Amino acid sequence: MAPSAISNATSIPGEPGRGMDILKMKGADTVNLAVGAANGKSTVPTLPDFKSKEEEQKYHKEHLVAAFRVFAANGFDEGLSGHMSLRDPVNPNTFWINPYTMHFADITVSDLVCVTEEAEVVHGIHSVNAAGFAIHSEIHKAHPWINAVCHAHSTAGKAYSTFGKPLPPLTQDSLKFYGRHSILHEYGGPVLSTEEGQAIAGVINDDTNMVILQNHGLLSIGTTIDEACYWFCSFDKCCQAQLLIDAASPFNGGPKRINEEIAVKSAKILGARSRGWLHFQAYYTNMVKKTGGSFLQ
Repeated sequence: MAPSAISNATSIPGEPGRGMDILKMKGADTVNLAVGAANGKSTVPTLPDFKSKEEEQKYHKEHLVAAFRVFAANGFDEGLSGHMSLRDPVNPNTFWINPYTMHFADITVSDLVCVTEEAEVVHGIHSVNAAGFAIHSEIHKAHPWINAVCHAHSTAGKAYSTFGKPLPPLTQDSLKFYGRHSILHEYGGPVLSTEEGQAIAGVINDDTNMVILQNHGLLSIGTTIDEACYWFCSFDKCCQAQLLIDAASPFNGGPKRINEEIAVKSAKILGARSRGWLHFQAYYTNMVKKTGGSFLQ
């Protein structure tokens, strides 16, 4: 069964024998892992119930542009490289993507470009990155449940990609990706063919939230752009932490891996697609506050 945007999480995994008494306290929200809801009414945001496909489209386009601003704030820009796509809720055989040659920090809703699977622009006035189209179009075609894809040449991500190895379970944050990321081991140079997109699509399964592209960078996927953007940001930080761990290991006897049982249980909670969406909401509201919502134009 294909993943959905909201998945249920009903318990906190922990060490064998550790209790979950915190979730028995007043106002406990076992799905969003919160407590203290006044009068039983939680203020934790949830994905809206849209009255129309057009309303849904507007919401996700605004969050897509916010994701570009978040990438810019994190320094994930690299000239013309990097792109994000959003499957259009109105016409699912098309997707929205960033305009070519425009910096992540400058993109507004009105700048977005909507293209078909044949690269025909149906909304917008800009061209799009050919490599971006080749990658994103094939992923969207191969996996109808994937509504968003993010790719960038972030510093830590491209550095870690050179090793072509999975991220080990050494920190709590890394457990979001335990058993949930894949590796494309072949690097064939700059993407000039849809074969690269097909190859990436081929290493993705229903549990995947990240793909390491050998000697290239990172790519994240999600049922929402919120989720995909958050996974990318978090995984890149995990790569940075892992590189620091690797550098320090010769002097400290090597790191201690997290217990396998704990890692597996934790991944089910920390890597839930609903958690990825929820994490991004803090980024979105912060970006609206910092910019005055100017990117929503």
